[in-house]
Amino acid sequence: MTTESGLPPIPADARATGETLVIIPTYNESANIAELIHQIFEIAGHLHLLVVDDNSPDRTGEIVENLKTQYSNLELLRRPGERGLGLALTAGIKRGLDQGYQTIGTMDADLSHNPTYLPKMLSLLEQCDLVIGSRYVEDGGTVNWALGRVFLSWLANKFAAALLHVPVHDLTSNYRLYRRSTVEWIRTEEVKSTGYSFEGELLYRAHRLGARIIECPIIFHDRTHGVSKLHRREIYLGAFNLLRLRFSSR
Repeated sequence: MTTESGLPPIPADARATGETLVIIPTYNESANIAELIHQIFEIAGHLHLLVVDDNSPDRTGEIVENLKTQYSNLELLRRPGERGLGLALTAGIKRGLDQGYQTIGTMDADLSHNPTYLPKMLSLLEQCDLVIGSRYVEDGGTVNWALGRVFLSWLANKFAAALLHVPVHDLTSNYRLYRRSTVEWIRTEEVKSTGYSFEGELLYRAHRLGARIIECPIIFHDRTHGVSKLHRREIYLGAFNLLRLRFSSR
């Protein structure tokens, strides 16, 4: 049996309730994290959430810890030491794999990723191996970004896609759902990227493994509370890491 797209469906047991873990990396997101958790469980209460907090001094971890009494599907992983998006996501994905989850997702903590897209993305995953919440496909977009920022982001994604030869429009989106098989490698192989180029590396490796990828259009809302963690140095380092990844790979 095949789906409407012609691809075989994901096995029914891999869609069982409780077998999807969504990872949310945090650093100083106390103004946003509670609202995001409430929204996710209101829309998709069967999901499991793992908040990976980089020892936030603004009590983000304490807020999540208190919410665990309200939501049994909520878990907190405190990560001392070196901070970083890639490091936090790596720790979260490894935790999810160790716990046996068949589907592992990631999303931002600043309310830029609307949880209302989760049901559609889960449905699309029945037809593929990886679903990306994409700003740069038809019906996708951004809200509250200056035109210049939108253009630079679009251009950066074009550059990364051409460099890595990955047929995707939004390589830097952290709003994703992975089938387990697309991230199993992370347990045994070195991750070359530690910052915001991490999403590009995961996508590049998944594509090379033959993963079937679908982009789901989303409207990205810029944060209204807190401060962005993306700095100019991280942009340059991310570009360097992608270049190193592309030309060091066999």
